[in-house]
Amino acid sequence: MSRPSTKISELRLDHVTREFGGVRALDGLDLTITGGEFVALLGPSGCGKSTALNCLAGLLPLTGGTITLDGRRIDTLQPEQRGFGMVFQNYALFPHMSVRSNIGFGLRMAKVPKADARRRVDEAIRLVQLEEHADKFPGQLSGGQQQRVAIARAIVLEPPLVLMDEPLSNLDAKLRLEMRTEIKRIHQTLGLTTIYVTHDQEEALSLADRLVLLRQGRVQQIGSPEEVYTEPANRFVAGFMGYRNEIELPVSQVNEKTVVLDGLGGGLTGVRRDDLGERVVAAIRPEDFTVGDGPNATEITVEVVEYQGREQAIQGRTGDGVDLHLRADARLAPGDRVTVSVPPERVLVFAAESPAAPEEVA
Repeated sequence: MSRPSTKISELRLDHVTREFGGVRALDGLDLTITGGEFVALLGPSGCGKSTALNCLAGLLPLTGGTITLDGRRIDTLQPEQRGFGMVFQNYALFPHMSVRSNIGFGLRMAKVPKADARRRVDEAIRLVQLEEHADKFPGQLSGGQQQRVAIARAIVLEPPLVLMDEPLSNLDAKLRLEMRTEIKRIHQTLGLTTIYVTHDQEEALSLADRLVLLRQGRVQQIGSPEEVYTEPANRFVAGFMGYRNEIELPVSQVNEKTVVLDGLGGGLTGVRRDDLGERVVAAIRPEDFTVGDGPNATEITVEVVEYQGREQAIQGRTGDGVDLHLRADARLAPGDRVTVSVPPERVLVFAAESPAAPEEVA
């Protein structure tokens, strides 16, 4: 399939706000996206990510702010005037139309000449690898195949922007992995500009060039997957991105970059990430613990073991009653007493009053 002729240079969201009954579902979103970028809007349910996508699509009017595409304001345009491609969670295919007809529907509505439309539909079918299914109906396809049809229908229009709203959430785990690879391949092949909504951290990390992490309508962090994963901006981002251990402890010593905390064995040293009070929260990923002696060593009693193939997921408890979650290659059993350690640079220390919202981190 040829590269889109409607390449964009820049999409800008300036203080985009959307209220529902006086409640701000989206609160002053500022974001600039360059042509060819894959940006994921990430966060828990109700954080504002789908609201942002619907504002971009024109399905929701803005309460405040502006959206401009290459310097032209578009938030006042109707959805069909924006010309964006949309891929929905529920596929939204016409059950009485064949794969070929579903993909070509938008081209017919746009009155694209038949020969050109046929060529573009054929190219889209090849791109999503559905040549053998072109004359089937949606009901004859698997979930993954139906989602490929929905993607082909969006890209066949050669849109300046593709919007994807949780497109893989209805698929099983194996299909999600396969379709994730397909979406990445199609994006790279066509050089599309894509905005992708998901609540799945792994999905966002694997697909996106940049992540926009939202909470209660406000941006918490914008950055590359590596930046957000390794350098979370606050305690909420850390919790959402997998820092499952959040241990509240008193401060023993504060240096410019490091903090020494009382508790957890002989004390815990970590990296300072906040202005700190007397009590703080140390955030640690389960996979950053090592079974064996080392820095920040403490002894735990194994309580719960979950088999996960080459690894075990382990919940243990320290002598002073702190529950720890870790992953280990070593085969452990409930009741085992082992020493675990974690490098200080893998321990992020936040103020205890920083918002954690654990009920949202699901």
